[in-house]
Amino acid sequence: MTDSATDETSIDDSASEPVSVHDLDLPQLDPEIRALDRSESTQIYRDLAKDHWIVRSVIGYSILHYDDVTAILRDKRWHNAVAKIPEMMGITDPDFLDRPPSILAAEGDLHTRLRRLVAKSFSPRNADQLRPFMREVVNELVDNVAASGHADIATDICDPYPIPIICELLGAPREDWELFSRWAEDVLRIFNGTAADELDVIKQAQLELNEYVVDMIAKRRDDPRDDLITHLIAAEEEGDRLSTEELVSMVNAVIVGGTDTTRNQLGCAVGLFAEHPDQWKLLAEQPDLAPRAVEEVMRVFGAVRGTGRFASEDIVYRNILFPAGTFVFPSLASANVDVDVVEDHEPLRFDITREPVKGRVQMTFGSGIHYCLGASLARAELQEALPILAQRMPDLAVDGVVTWKPPTTAIFGPDSLPVTFTPQ
Repeated sequence: MTDSATDETSIDDSASEPVSVHDLDLPQLDPEIRALDRSESTQIYRDLAKDHWIVRSVIGYSILHYDDVTAILRDKRWHNAVAKIPEMMGITDPDFLDRPPSILAAEGDLHTRLRRLVAKSFSPRNADQLRPFMREVVNELVDNVAASGHADIATDICDPYPIPIICELLGAPREDWELFSRWAEDVLRIFNGTAADELDVIKQAQLELNEYVVDMIAKRRDDPRDDLITHLIAAEEEGDRLSTEELVSMVNAVIVGGTDTTRNQLGCAVGLFAEHPDQWKLLAEQPDLAPRAVEEVMRVFGAVRGTGRFASEDIVYRNILFPAGTFVFPSLASANVDVDVVEDHEPLRFDITREPVKGRVQMTFGSGIHYCLGASLARAELQEALPILAQRMPDLAVDGVVTWKPPTTAIFGPDSLPVTFTPQ
């Protein structure tokens, strides 16, 4: 489930004295770039990347090239900035600052231990067991709009799609789907630029969710079932098990990592296909292309466009000194359209028949020790949903104004994506 690399892979052994990154003459990335549409922001990054692998951003440095993004994400001295989000948002509440780190933010031995204990529960095999249910969910959603030939992909399909699957994974009953949907939406506000103003809503949702999960854990200890919570309770490695607090944290990580990402990535995917009707038709005719289509969609238009890291110590990379505490923001979107990520050197061209280039996999799931734990589940969800949508929504076309989430939102995707298609 994880990539690994030694620290030495990211160190330049140049004989000259390293120069502090703060002393470099670098171009400044416009802070308003997130407010631009995808094509405009992509072009800005590509123009900068022609001459620079690193540029200044608002609170640190953005990394633009594929090899540099990969090297930094695989260097364990660069710690995940998720742990710093509350502080960066201006939140001082000790309920957020003093909590034990979840697997999303843990580092070192703690992260290794947590990942070792839970990795089997997130295997491709376990994700595959949910595929029939995924097809059932997406078909049920399409049933609601198929006869009309009109839909808002974002609200009718994408928003409701992942919650039933997460609930099925956890073993939560159907009558609680709506509860989980509300909790997921409110808990995920912590990643928005407006988190400090919505702290009460976030805390209440977190409290309710934690109480629900603690109750589920207690029930599964007495009545084990074939679900994720039971598997996590049973997970053991050399006599080590997850505590109740760690189990609650893990379920929270599943909801945080598996809800907004999936719904937004599916929305980005359909929005991209709407721009390429030939590819939509091809997917409908050849559903076996779904695995390649998902990788190509995530490369060209990933919902997670970047990630953050901070230097846990002084780090020298490319003979540049990054002092401890320095923030860098590897641009996954920029890396994905690096000129040599595809064999034809036309990375902006969308083609679901592409064969992956060895050593140049799409970066939207990240890399290194924090490579997306739920990648197998996310791939399965997208691989099942997209061919069904292509087959049941032929001649898809945008019908009206597409509105996208605001630039303060951590995970990008459509708020509204109205479409027409030939009704069935």
